[in-house]
Amino acid sequence: MSFRTDRFGGAEVVAFPRRAPSAAAPETRRPVLIVLHQECSTPGRVGNALRALGHRLDIRRPRFGDPLPETLDRHAGAVIFGGPMSANESDDYIRREIDWIEIPLREQRPLLGICLGAQMLAMQLGARVAPHPQALTQIGYYPIRPTAAGHALCPHWPAQVYHWHREGFELPEGAELLAEGDDFPVQAFRAGNAFGVQFHPDVTYAMMCRWTTRGYDGFSAPGARQQHHHFADRAVYDAAERAWLDHFIGGWLARRPVLAQAAE
Repeated sequence: MSFRTDRFGGAEVVAFPRRAPSAAAPETRRPVLIVLHQECSTPGRVGNALRALGHRLDIRRPRFGDPLPETLDRHAGAVIFGGPMSANESDDYIRREIDWIEIPLREQRPLLGICLGAQMLAMQLGARVAPHPQALTQIGYYPIRPTAAGHALCPHWPAQVYHWHREGFELPEGAELLAEGDDFPVQAFRAGNAFGVQFHPDVTYAMMCRWTTRGYDGFSAPGARQQHHHFADRAVYDAAERAWLDHFIGGWLARRPVLAQAAE
């Protein structure tokens, strides 16, 4: 299969607002649903950014029996994180998560999928998820290019971002491409208030240390960058990725459902 696609959504791009202090006290803000896939996983830098905005984190691990809510009325939004598993696996919890994504889509709630989470979102929207045709991977830092829609939505994208994946996905029908890459062309997309990013803006320095130690076998995969490059490139590119994430998270959470107007 080819990961390239010419399917683009026609919805108007509205730029994320600049972050401004909220009039609401932090304790009155609704929590953000956090979906993790391993016992030791954390929401990393995304969790830090959400806490800085005054949101509590409602952490769920469906893989280990945690239920997902039947509505997001009591949450400000939801983030589905990555993991070593594939969105194509037949495990019940993976099928249930993909099916559950229909709820935030229907309710037009802010949803962010990161790596595996983005692949689950793409699959719920009808797109294919698969390994690269030449079995290439992205493990380390790789360049991305924001599209005109990506620039209009959120300026100052980083030149390179951190990846750890073997699969990619096509742009879902009707979705809008926000950033593209070379070997895996779809790097970020939007479908209404739902966003998916193939890369990992959530990774802290401590997380990178764990991943590059426990996932060392991935360095032999085609296209993977060796461990020392991860830390050398982090020194160059991490500040821009962190600044972009802080701006992105605030604008993403500020999105609200568009309610249909009653006929007069």
